[in-house]
Amino acid sequence: KLREQLMGQTITEKIFSEHVGKEVFAGEIVRSPIDMVIGNDITTPISIRAFEEGGFEKLANPEGFAIVLDHFIPAKDIASANQAKISRDFAMKHDLKYFFDEKDMGIEHALLPEKGLVLPGDVIIGADSHTCTHGGLGAFSTGMGSTDISFGMITGGNWFKVPESIKVVMTGKPSEYVSGKDIILEVIRQLGVDGALYQALEFTGDTVQYLTMDDRFSICNMAIEAGAKNGIFAYDETTEEFLKKTAELNGGLRAEPKIHYSDEDAKYTRIIEIDVANLEPVIAYPFLPDNGHSVSQAVADNIKVDQVFIGSCTNGRLSDFKIAAEILEGKKVARHVRMILTPGTQKILRDATKLGYIDTLVDAGAVVSNPTCGACLGGYMGILGDEEVCISTTNRNFVGRMGSRSSKIYLANSAVAAASAISGYITDPKSLQYEIFPSYRYSMCNTLWWQKLKNGRRQSSSSF
Repeated sequence: KLREQLMGQTITEKIFSEHVGKEVFAGEIVRSPIDMVIGNDITTPISIRAFEEGGFEKLANPEGFAIVLDHFIPAKDIASANQAKISRDFAMKHDLKYFFDEKDMGIEHALLPEKGLVLPGDVIIGADSHTCTHGGLGAFSTGMGSTDISFGMITGGNWFKVPESIKVVMTGKPSEYVSGKDIILEVIRQLGVDGALYQALEFTGDTVQYLTMDDRFSICNMAIEAGAKNGIFAYDETTEEFLKKTAELNGGLRAEPKIHYSDEDAKYTRIIEIDVANLEPVIAYPFLPDNGHSVSQAVADNIKVDQVFIGSCTNGRLSDFKIAAEILEGKKVARHVRMILTPGTQKILRDATKLGYIDTLVDAGAVVSNPTCGACLGGYMGILGDEEVCISTTNRNFVGRMGSRSSKIYLANSAVAAASAISGYITDPKSLQYEIFPSYRYSMCNTLWWQKLKNGRRQSSSSF
């Protein structure tokens, strides 16, 4: 009781306190109700097997359970078709309200916010490590194993250790072509891939006012890449506007948002500061997301790419298609490069089509797929061959993540990816404002030309 009187709480501690009906703090073990349990075509069949083998016949909270078929849909082979069939049969048997397949498809962490099914103040679990995405709305959202999901299906709750929190203070307005992706790659660079183990990353600072919901989803999406239990932003006007539009599109939200803010005297294990105003686009070199380098360094390293991928639960949103279309308008993808675009949802695809982004991107030489996680995890729709190099807007660049174990993945934002598609080499999109070199020539002179331009000593391209 004395501790409770002396200590403030973080957002994460307040969410758990509200759910369990008493004040709780980091380190305590609690049994909490769950607002939304999320499954997909890869992990849900294991949960279903455990559910049925236990003799259970009813879901504890049917309207708090969603299955999204997104990894191998449409099915890429017989095995994936049979795997999806397990979830389809279960959804039909239980008349599941929130079941999404080809008829209304999307990547789960893009689709569920779009549908108004994940909300501020929720406790959310999913059998996918990037479930932490939904913290962008002010929810506690984390990944769990398939048997943990089964327990949530059976009981409507689960056990948690309330995580400690790291406060990330972001300062300054992002410069052109710097997005949420760069901020989280810089956070991961500073912390390392295990620097936030079982801790919440709470994102604060004056930069927040400049971050769109797409930025916030991208940032929270990759919290797990620093080992974090969850990532979270506080509710603000941007969140409110997003939810208002979401409610209008869906005829309402799943439930009323529950809004929490950290106390001024809340306890944090660590505070890190990110100077966003002076941050360049960040490129994570193989083979870990914490291997971050500035785009200037990547340009100097003269890295040739074979494939450009824009998509995934990290960066497959409308803003990603917008920036890519703006950069590629009137230009062409380099001859030796293939560019693959995967929208996060069917709605994103339709909106991008209506706004002309798809025409621009296809005219430039890109190919657009259906919404799927396929390329990101090396499943299909963008597999890398031996020794191939990909610049990708996905979230992981481990050995063999997108295909051959000898391939390499460089993680970047969508602007850098689009610019690199034109040149065929990892490129700072700012350089495209001045002059475009053919890819074979770009490889020889890009570094020298760009350094001279930044130093205010631009010379005619004929001098190179």
